[in-house]
Amino acid sequence: MEPHKVRAMKVIICGAGQVGWQIARHLSGERNDVTVVDYNPDLVRRATDTLDVQGITGHASYPDILSRAGAEDADMIIAATHSDEVNMVTCQVAHSVFEIPRKIARLRSKSYLDAIYADIYRRDHLPIDVVISPEREVADAALRRLKTPSAFDSEQFLEGDAQLMGIAIEDGCPVVNTPLRQLTDLFSTLRAIVVGVRRDGRLFAPEPNDQLFVGDQCYFVAHTEDVNRTLEIFGKSTKKQERLVIIGAGNVGLSVARVLEKKTDRIRAKVIEKDRNAAELAADTLERTIVLHGDGLENSLMSEAGIERADALLAVTDDDKTNLLAAVRAKQAGAAMAICLINDPTMVPLLEPLNIDAYINPRATTVSSILRHIRHGRVRGVYSVGDAEAEVIEAQVLSTSPISGQRIQDIDFPEGVLVGAIRQGKTVISPKGTTRINEGDIVVIFALAADVPEVERLLQVSVDFF
Repeated sequence: MEPHKVRAMKVIICGAGQVGWQIARHLSGERNDVTVVDYNPDLVRRATDTLDVQGITGHASYPDILSRAGAEDADMIIAATHSDEVNMVTCQVAHSVFEIPRKIARLRSKSYLDAIYADIYRRDHLPIDVVISPEREVADAALRRLKTPSAFDSEQFLEGDAQLMGIAIEDGCPVVNTPLRQLTDLFSTLRAIVVGVRRDGRLFAPEPNDQLFVGDQCYFVAHTEDVNRTLEIFGKSTKKQERLVIIGAGNVGLSVARVLEKKTDRIRAKVIEKDRNAAELAADTLERTIVLHGDGLENSLMSEAGIERADALLAVTDDDKTNLLAAVRAKQAGAAMAICLINDPTMVPLLEPLNIDAYINPRATTVSSILRHIRHGRVRGVYSVGDAEAEVIEAQVLSTSPISGQRIQDIDFPEGVLVGAIRQGKTVISPKGTTRINEGDIVVIFALAADVPEVERLLQVSVDFF
């Protein structure tokens, strides 16, 4: 019997910035036919030089440009330019002129996202199938960080049933100097696996005999129900955050404050915003949250916001350096933890020397959510770890994948790769060497950057299949 061939998708990606480039990389790596459109010829050249994609220079919303990009027979368009309006018009043109079946747009402005206007995106109005809001995604990521204060990094997988956590191993950690294989024996019911360790600046995937030392940064994947227990085993507090100071009342800060106001467990937040109009808008929008107008880097204003008693500071202005400095100031003033928003991944290595506890990378979060919505073929979500040192990939196992039907211990994974969790049917399991991976399973795999192509090959449809 001739196996059925998996048809490649024809995808147009509008906007070749970091987000567009990363999505183009993943989709072209899955042998889809990808065309990138951007007004900036340098960005188009970067995409065509480094990836197996076609490139068109021009305005993404112009019908003639979309036609040159192959819109007549495209399966999907992803509009991720810097302008909400361009992204909306691009989807409209894609629908009305070219009848492209699937349209995804990145929209930033809160006004376009409010529920009251949600029917704006109906097929007969503005035909957008999936609206991705970086601000909303980032606000969710910030709330996840607050929920697990002792983790410096966290992301969810398997529709929220599994979580990746990054924690620092400190003095007093009960499982320090213990081989990881002993941990598995000691806590046999614990659904958690250590997938990565950063030691002396180098990230690696640990072997069963490896131990954790004070000063290590450790990444684990755990079933969401077991996250708190895992944190306790690693000597981390799971105490609730009650007092919060937010610096920046833009879309992200405001979204976080609004969600916190709706929560039943009483979290008292104070917001500091430099821009008078933004501060007034925040004060009008929020009901129980105190909004202070002024510079979040000023000691007197931080003090007025009660920074020395704060359980956490969340610095989410649109300027990385302001966020870093605010976090440093807050920690010096006595805040228990500081989380900051960082767009530039090269800043991430500064966090440890600056004693900043956690960060949120909007690009990694946005890329992950867009890939999750595409859900065609195997890769459903990707999260970038550190300064692109590793990736955590959520993927469905196809019948033709070389790993389908194999036990984990028999699969020739590279050294820098570990399977963190598997969803089999409705159940999420922590894999062991004897666990068999079956067609249709969804796997969460940690892979060092150098080993990502090999993981993609292992998930890939085998060549003799065509």
